[in-house]
Amino acid sequence: MGETPRLIATDIDGTLIRDDHTVSPRTADVLARISARGTPVVLVTGRPVRWLKMVYEQLAEPLPAVCANGAVVYDPVDDEVLRADPLAPHHLAEVARRLRAEVPGISFAVEILDSREMRHEAHYPLRWDVDPAGIRPIETPEELLSVPAVKLLARAGEQDPDAFVELIAAAVVGLAEATHSSSSGLVEISAAGVTKAAGLDWYCDRLGVSAADVLAFGDMPNDVPMLSWAGRGVAVANAHPAVLAVADEVTTTNSEDGVAAYLEKVFGVD
Repeated sequence: MGETPRLIATDIDGTLIRDDHTVSPRTADVLARISARGTPVVLVTGRPVRWLKMVYEQLAEPLPAVCANGAVVYDPVDDEVLRADPLAPHHLAEVARRLRAEVPGISFAVEILDSREMRHEAHYPLRWDVDPAGIRPIETPEELLSVPAVKLLARAGEQDPDAFVELIAAAVVGLAEATHSSSSGLVEISAAGVTKAAGLDWYCDRLGVSAADVLAFGDMPNDVPMLSWAGRGVAVANAHPAVLAVADEVTTTNSEDGVAAYLEKVFGVD
């Protein structure tokens, strides 16, 4: 890529924000100054749309976002979903059938309505959510699989996340994508071909920006497709080994404002 990228894409958790889930004033300022210069900044995250508000509240202005690991492209200015690529109900049903046969005790949740709401099995463990109004247990088994879902979430107790995602991916190969961004064994399943790279590519094509001109930041396996696709992929120092393996460069950790530090050098701001 050239000296100055034409678009900045960054993961949120473990990358842009610190371990206390806050955006540092330094990071917010750098992003605002780069945006003011005319370079688009896009958040590319596994988070659902409903989890963006607390990040936007810490930024100078809300930024466009590729959510749900690429399944949703969101415009916060108009509160509009520009694109959604969900798992169809018949695909959801087949994925669930395969995984129940493969993994005893597996439990599921689904992100629906472009990730504005979640439905979950009664025994699915809810770890954290900021909008309980949009989340409820299913009333019948059929409800879980009856509407398109931009993400299917799977848990089976505490699992080694890398081994568990490998097991799930093998079971759904050719039907869906499986990845993870957790340390506790949560696997995130999307429609076939849906990744952070695919969602970001769609958005960049809309702006007339090529992959070669994109600078991307990430920290977890769900970021690997994006960092591999971008002209320059940068891992934070706290990143998963799979991310460090594909990154072109490594910056400091998320809690040391690694994204901001790198951008300051590239854009000559401090």
